[in-house]
Amino acid sequence: MRLDQACQYAGSLPCCSECLSPGQEIPSKMVDEEAKSLPMELSEKGGVENNGFVQNEAFDDKETDTSSQEETPKTCIIGVNPEATEEPALEPYAGMPKEVLLKFSSQARYRVTREILFWLIIAAAVMLVCATIAIIALSPKCLDWWQASPIYQIYPRSFKDSDMDGNGDLKGIQEKLDHIVNLNIKTVWITSFYKSPLKDLGYGAEDFYDIDPMFGSMSDFENLLAAIHDRGLKVIMDIIPNHTSDKHRWFQLSRNRTGKYTDYYIWQDCVQAGAVIAVPNNWVSVYGNSSWQFDDVRKQCYFHQFGKEQPDLNFRNLAVQQEIHDIIKFWLGKGVDGFSFVAVKFLLEATHLRNEPQVNKSQNSESITAYSELYHDYTTTQVGMHDIIRSFRQTMDQYSSEPGRYRFMGSDGDEKEDIGATMMYYGTTFVQEADFPFNFYLINMKNLSGNSIFEAVNLWMKNMPKGKWPNWAVGSPNTARISSRFGKKYVSVINMLLLTLPGTPITYYGEEIGMENIASGNVTFPEKSPMQWDGQVNAGFTEGTSSWLPVNPDYQSVNVEVQMTWSNSTLSLYRELTLLRNNELPIHRGWMCYIWNDSNVFVYVRELDGLDRVFMMVLNFGQESTIDLKGIVPSLPSVATIRLSTNFSNTGKAVNTNTIKTEAGEGLVLEYKTGKPVHTMEAFQDNCFVAEKACYSSAFNLLYVNC
Repeated sequence: MRLDQACQYAGSLPCCSECLSPGQEIPSKMVDEEAKSLPMELSEKGGVENNGFVQNEAFDDKETDTSSQEETPKTCIIGVNPEATEEPALEPYAGMPKEVLLKFSSQARYRVTREILFWLIIAAAVMLVCATIAIIALSPKCLDWWQASPIYQIYPRSFKDSDMDGNGDLKGIQEKLDHIVNLNIKTVWITSFYKSPLKDLGYGAEDFYDIDPMFGSMSDFENLLAAIHDRGLKVIMDIIPNHTSDKHRWFQLSRNRTGKYTDYYIWQDCVQAGAVIAVPNNWVSVYGNSSWQFDDVRKQCYFHQFGKEQPDLNFRNLAVQQEIHDIIKFWLGKGVDGFSFVAVKFLLEATHLRNEPQVNKSQNSESITAYSELYHDYTTTQVGMHDIIRSFRQTMDQYSSEPGRYRFMGSDGDEKEDIGATMMYYGTTFVQEADFPFNFYLINMKNLSGNSIFEAVNLWMKNMPKGKWPNWAVGSPNTARISSRFGKKYVSVINMLLLTLPGTPITYYGEEIGMENIASGNVTFPEKSPMQWDGQVNAGFTEGTSSWLPVNPDYQSVNVEVQMTWSNSTLSLYRELTLLRNNELPIHRGWMCYIWNDSNVFVYVRELDGLDRVFMMVLNFGQESTIDLKGIVPSLPSVATIRLSTNFSNTGKAVNTNTIKTEAGEGLVLEYKTGKPVHTMEAFQDNCFVAEKACYSSAFNLLYVNC
């Protein structure tokens, strides 16, 4: 459209010659915009609306009238430069659509930047993966739950009674789980609670798949198990594969020669002549007298290593082995975290049935009745026994595939026999058996001294296979308590030993407060007295009128409630020691080196490669003693700090390492810094041991293995 045409079309729309030269075209877009604004201007002038189809006559009249009015200055609304009407160059902006984005993404400056960022991200990802792999490869194996925490052993009948019948039960254990948590312990070991006639305190099961009513129901067990796991704890239970109760269904079927059960037990012909039975050989029960018992139903003798109410299973029968595997699977399926296999050295007997050799060859063979009078070459640790244990391990491994669900396996060993026989329960480098055989050498000590403690510790550490994990126990349901064996003043120092040695410590219930045996001569099981919770009647064990065993008369002062309030109590020290063990790497998994031992003291250090902080234990198991440790280890600093003491008033004090004095039963955990750890010194090479070697990097605050 030309300028003159545009002015005619616009009517009163102002134009000027300065804006465009004659004959110059007006951009159609601008014309359209001006035309659109015309009706609005007309409306403002006279309220007359033009719809763009028919020109309104009133509009013509109005326009004529206004033509006589004074002409007003006109302003041009059209740009002066035609190039200004072109679209400006487009720049990137936020929220641009895909079409616009693609237009810019192909430009070199954006493409190059994008490619640089892409390869930087790829390189960073590769470096992160490589670093992760390197850390995993260099990191030591993490300690498993059965290594990281002490184990708390509970005899359920004596722990806590919930139904006032005088017998501890599973609900009672559940009520007292917070006590175990407060001890900084994460593993609970509950001894046998199978349905049983209790002829041997529950170690002859009548039904491996049920709970004895004395302890509760299967529902009670499941609730206890859930409560244990809810608190982040683990639970171990006993399994006794060697024998059953004579009330067991298998035995009843076997004595009647019923089907496959006929050979589930060990039967031999024997002749009964009146009150005298001609038994197959001279084998003697652990409890004394012949290990053969005549059965009136089957008219044969069955073999029993323990009581006559506990017949031995025939493990040369594969069906019997499968029965035990099924029992293992049942309890693991319930969620149990591990087993203590009891009496496994008795699983097999020699098939030739020869007489066992006498200890005293001059003794009349007819007079032999005690277990200790024979060498048990044919009734313990027979060829094939370890193969059976390994098969149990394989079954348990089937339930250990989930992360964090490793199933622990412990076993008793041959603690009264050759140490080498006990170490065989660890298995081999290629075939695993138990995670560890339980160590009873500290329990079996006859006399307490610095030397005897050293000998018991050294015996295990010297003979333990490389890479295996030690364990220590100072009490059990079958042994007199520490206080009763050695005296009250040695309880805390023995707990200090237990919780600072390398490996897994095992605490029998009540040892954390220093419980003693019951003094009464009428009590058969003095070490199984009820747990002492408080100073109320029956020590808080039961709200009933009596308990199955008497409570120790000292319960008013020796109980959990009162010792929680005493800073210098046995319980307070125990809790501090478990915290120290859990929090300090050298004690948790470092080196142990013997420094000194004599009739009074046993001294050792715990160190970790790469960490300059060292802990030295000075433990007195005899009489008052003063020792010059700096003279023994010249590189020791002149002063060390008492990190913990059996006498809490000494904690935090400084001591001279050339004159360290300890009272009878006193224990010190000393802390110092050094750049020359003992385990690197040639003079102590034969006295140092480490189970899970690790080194500490202070730069990265992590552990690694290639020291």
